[in-house]
Amino acid sequence: MPLEPIPLNDGNKIPSIAYGTGSKMKFQDITQYIEQAIETGSYQGSGLARSELFVTTKYFGEVPFRRVLERSSRKYSKMGWPSTVSIGVSNVVDVQQLENLIKFSRIKPAVNQVNPITSVQLSRHETIMDACAKHNIVVEAYSSLSPITTYPGGPVDVPLKAAAQRIGATPTQVVFLWVKAKGAVIVTTTTTKAHMEEYLPGVIAIDTAGAQGPPSDIVTKLRATSTKKRFLVALVVMMFGVYGLSMFGRMCQ
Repeated sequence: MPLEPIPLNDGNKIPSIAYGTGSKMKFQDITQYIEQAIETGSYQGSGLARSELFVTTKYFGEVPFRRVLERSSRKYSKMGWPSTVSIGVSNVVDVQQLENLIKFSRIKPAVNQVNPITSVQLSRHETIMDACAKHNIVVEAYSSLSPITTYPGGPVDVPLKAAAQRIGATPTQVVFLWVKAKGAVIVTTTTTKAHMEEYLPGVIAIDTAGAQGPPSDIVTKLRATSTKKRFLVALVVMMFGVYGLSMFGRMCQ
């Protein structure tokens, strides 16, 4: 399961893993963390020039996008408006809302960014993920490691540990493998350089530790697992990275 770019419905391609500066770094100067990401996992060994880094922003309607570009000192963003390559939405977990958006919008979103495990019941996200697949909209999974890093001891601990033991991987690799198996983009973040250095080999290890995916019974358990509903605020101000990613769009009410 190579970490290859994922095709979008507008003809572009999005990298399959991103370093995100989400709510954890909101209102902070993220320059240091971005530089660390570039010099460790995101940029090292990629063979790409810095000008080829995949830079995205999350744009809210009340904030002029031109100001976002000025602050980032770039002529255009891979995802933003109006100087854009691709556009998308976030936290659209209601299928009817997605259908209405597609019906009345001039441009169909290329990506829908959601929390696939911890924001609402997993079964609900299975439904929206299926709807996105139907319309060829790539799902972008943020905070997928929350059951490990933020909410340990929850209902997904048992199937995660069982899957990890069975395929000889770590729980982190199992989560990333699950996200990859769903055809979604992985979004992860950290402010610690040591963790950044661990992420890239950890994700690459998916190819060897879980090339055939988690066993079907583990997938069934994961799909059947409910988690506590989380109330989310605007999370990503900017996402930056060679394997980068993300989406902009007004937060759905």
